[in-house]
Amino acid sequence: MDRRDFIRKSGMAAVLAYPAGLPFIGNLKKQSMLRIISTDSDFEREPLLRPFGFKGGYLTELWQTASRLSTENHEGIGLATQSVLYGDAELFSHYPEAAGNALMYVLTQKASLLAREIPFADPVSLMDELIPRLGPVAANLTDRADLSVNFILNALVSIDNAAWLLYARENGLTSYDDMVPAAYKIALSHQNRKVAVMFQVPYGMPVQEIQQAVDKGYFVIKIKTGQPGSQAEMLEKDKARLAEIHQALKDKNSTETQNGRILYTLDSNGRYQKRETLEKLIDYAHKIGAFSHILFIEEPLPETSDEHVGGLGLRIAADERANDEASTLKCLELGYGAIILKGVAKTLSLSMKIARIAHAHQIPCACSDLTVNPALLEWHKNLAARLAPFPDLGMGLLETNGDMNYKNWEQMRSYLPDSGASWASAERGVFRLDRDFYDRSGGIFDTIPHYKSLFHK
Repeated sequence: MDRRDFIRKSGMAAVLAYPAGLPFIGNLKKQSMLRIISTDSDFEREPLLRPFGFKGGYLTELWQTASRLSTENHEGIGLATQSVLYGDAELFSHYPEAAGNALMYVLTQKASLLAREIPFADPVSLMDELIPRLGPVAANLTDRADLSVNFILNALVSIDNAAWLLYARENGLTSYDDMVPAAYKIALSHQNRKVAVMFQVPYGMPVQEIQQAVDKGYFVIKIKTGQPGSQAEMLEKDKARLAEIHQALKDKNSTETQNGRILYTLDSNGRYQKRETLEKLIDYAHKIGAFSHILFIEEPLPETSDEHVGGLGLRIAADERANDEASTLKCLELGYGAIILKGVAKTLSLSMKIARIAHAHQIPCACSDLTVNPALLEWHKNLAARLAPFPDLGMGLLETNGDMNYKNWEQMRSYLPDSGASWASAERGVFRLDRDFYDRSGGIFDTIPHYKSLFHK
């Protein structure tokens, strides 16, 4: 099937997804099929320094899942950080925290067994088969017919990453750039020398700590909004929080931003039920002089909301609602002006597909964290490094907050063979990515003895 046949069969959505000049996946040369013959998994429970709040709830620990996929000749061990609260806040609220994590882990194990039944050319095609098959399994396991697909995607991350390593080894690929299939290279063709860090500010972080972060060089401050309570209570709490942060930072500056200001992003995780309430927050930002500091507002409305978000005077970024190609196209129709990629939450495979659509429509992308471990940070950094520079910054944009939240962050960092590399740590709010980073792909192809030791044979 060529591009014209695809459009004829699929209609306007195909025109939007595959504009003229964009490589069409149907024209690509067929590859040999990989077959998984054995699978295994394990997990570790990592405590957080303090309860971590968003979506109106709080996490106290995060499970680190490792999945091993093997063919006759090679194996791949992929990692994931589970975040049930991100995946489905309603489910999180109905179970004890450990029980929710156990459900997601069981789903990962069930997915690995299904993967044995699916020959695949590359991990993207594997995920295309797995995701719809896993839907009924997840609904039955959690007893939730309306379970968010993001819960399923989060459960698939370790399998997807293992599949990418397996795919690379089976095909003799030794770099991230070589690993990216041809259909997605156009969206991941940049090699940013700088990637800015979004410094995350959870609900309870003292303002003094935010000031200290800016004094250390951070210049993009990600403020968690959508605080617990009714819509009226939430709005007043968010207004007060924005005011106290802006009062502390309004006179500080940075040489890294194009306007010299410290920039804010606001992440509401779908807590604002109506655009009208969001407009009140934006009006308040104007009133206190914070509006010109806001780079974008991330996922303010619920995933189910079809309200248009254009005409608010700033970018509104889609996160949870952009969870496949169709929903990403719908985001563009609803006026969303940026896409948040979460290769560490929704799989790298899906992130490539979403990035491809965003690139075709000249919509900028940034990468947000899931409070992932240091190994997954390098996976996400590779993705952020290859996206087009974010407008008003002129560099890539990546959130990482694991160092702020894990009790054992430094211990987890010590697992990485390249933990001492210059590109492994941020310097004054920036990851500086040299030739060595790109030559070594941030170390993602290196075997990590600690995680390999979870599997005894």
